[in-house]
Amino acid sequence: MNDLTRVAIDTSKSVFTLHGVDAAGHAVLRRNLRRGQLEAFFEKLPAIEVVLEACGGSHHWGRWLMQRGHRVRLIPPQYVKPFVKRGKNDRNDAEAICVAAAQPSIGEVPVKSAERQAAAMLLSVRELLVRQRTQLVNALRGHATELGLVAPVGNKGLARLQGEIATADDERVPPAAKQALAMLGKEIDRIEARTAEIDAKLKKQLAAEPLARKLTAIPGIGPISALNLALRIDATQFKSGRHLAAWLGLVPRERSTGGKQRLGGISRAGNERLRQLLVVGATAVIQYAKPDRPGVSPWLLELLKRRPRKLVAVAWANKMARIVWAMMTSGEDYRPAKAAA
Repeated sequence: MNDLTRVAIDTSKSVFTLHGVDAAGHAVLRRNLRRGQLEAFFEKLPAIEVVLEACGGSHHWGRWLMQRGHRVRLIPPQYVKPFVKRGKNDRNDAEAICVAAAQPSIGEVPVKSAERQAAAMLLSVRELLVRQRTQLVNALRGHATELGLVAPVGNKGLARLQGEIATADDERVPPAAKQALAMLGKEIDRIEARTAEIDAKLKKQLAAEPLARKLTAIPGIGPISALNLALRIDATQFKSGRHLAAWLGLVPRERSTGGKQRLGGISRAGNERLRQLLVVGATAVIQYAKPDRPGVSPWLLELLKRRPRKLVAVAWANKMARIVWAMMTSGEDYRPAKAAA
């Protein structure tokens, strides 16, 4: 084991596949280990470079290995895939991770602390509850439509629909249907109560995050977006705001060849939730972008004259991402654009 210079781990729930190479890049270690065996193996191994794919459990193992003196690198899965040989299996995956780590231009993912992961976990729970509430509301409206009961969109429309269901006679809404729809209504109320509890905790969390509070000054970024950006982005891993926007998938997908540039729709790479929050926030800004309103960006008004609103929303989201990077790296407050003369 003295000739080992790098070990790649293909992680799983119980069985871990190791692929180790020497200084010349030759494979000198191929082994499958159970969870307990893996811990014992790295406890005895001298400090070495360990490479893993960035996934849910990789940050835990990254922290554990770093505490034992090892140098840990997390490689994004999309950078590993091109190096997988024909015939996918755990050993080929571990070898591909090791080969990818040897490339000098391969990017890395910083190992997150347990505190940072825990802070972002509350946001993930809220997103799950919001999705579940949407599914329940759609189910309630869909079943009610089968009985001829419809209502406007929004919370007021939902409350009106629930009232009509409760007061409808048995001929229009049979007792079995009332019982089923009432169950959906109770689940919606339960999730709303849980979401309100989480919102109260996130409000306190926002007050304790100076960076997130600064980001809320950017038009189109509210408390939820600010917390997501502050907790899920490490600005130091990006060379510029342009690189952050590209990582979020807010730049055109390029298919250029033969010296001819071909640009398509946005790449949709990176964190889907962050991209969604930025685009939705940009759409809200565009909705209120009028020449007679104070503080509206002249650049945004000019772009709206020439381009469709959805395209402008993505362009403004790109601009927001660059502003976020600049504020994160410099520590400055948001400076609004100057009004047109």
